[in-house]
Amino acid sequence: MTIREIVSFEELGREIGQEVAIGEWCLVDQDKILMFAEATGDRQWIHLDVERAENESPFGGTIAHGFLTLSLLSSMMAGAIRMAMPLALVVNYGLDRVRFISPVRAGARIRPRIVLRALEQVDGGWQATWSVTIELEESTKPAGIAEWLLRYYQ
Repeated sequence: MTIREIVSFEELGREIGQEVAIGEWCLVDQDKILMFAEATGDRQWIHLDVERAENESPFGGTIAHGFLTLSLLSSMMAGAIRMAMPLALVVNYGLDRVRFISPVRAGARIRPRIVLRALEQVDGGWQATWSVTIELEESTKPAGIAEWLLRYYQ
């Protein structure tokens, strides 16, 4: 897939309500899950103990942390949309809604489907509200959904 390039906030404003981009597939393997567990201290067996998860988990194996899936949005968004206008800073302003709908098994691939919900001027820049569906390869249900607020300062 090609990266969607946005050259101005005027152009971006015309995208409100539209799908702006679909990102590349991102592999969520056991190593990534282990590194996330180490970084966050979340070492629940459902994420780390492969043998136990295969035998006792309702998912048939280890699964990614929901917050790992969510944290991958930054890199997946950067791989899908490039803001080509001069920017001094981009700030993660927060999330209005997050749901983890389907578990992401170790070895699965996810990708973002990105829709612009709103764009408004804020002091010194712009705030975009992105509706992101985190698709799960070979599944009819997404891994998750999130409404993500980003602030772009010029």
